[in-house]
Amino acid sequence: MVLKTKKRIEAPKTIRIRKAKFQADLAPAEDRTMRALKEELQLMSNTDLLSDALALFKWAVSERRLGHRILSESATGERRVLVLPRLERVAPDLLLPRIQIQWTPGQLESLAKLASTAEPAHPTAALIRAMRD
Repeated sequence: MVLKTKKRIEAPKTIRIRKAKFQADLAPAEDRTMRALKEELQLMSNTDLLSDALALFKWAVSERRLGHRILSESATGERRVLVLPRLERVAPDLLLPRIQIQWTPGQLESLAKLASTAEPAHPTAALIRAMRD
């Protein structure tokens, strides 16, 4: 005798992704700025503004990490570079320009003499005039 049993089909387990809540204490001026931006961009919620701001900041971080500069360019071609200290933290340490100077033995001797002088150099009259102008 054969018994037939029904196999139970289990529903796939769904993973519930919990949305994170975010609360910020803003100064009144920052709150006004945020509200004005939401209105100008026709955003309905703080979540929309934060999502867009986060996407923009994420892009800026990735660009600086690659060593790229972030700039705006006017219709006339005038360029302004964005400098934000927090972004500069992720910028790579770029090598500074370097030049090679071919010193003659006489120039090196003169430089050594100037560098080892205990008495500070005094400004010339021309330098004093240039600083006053």
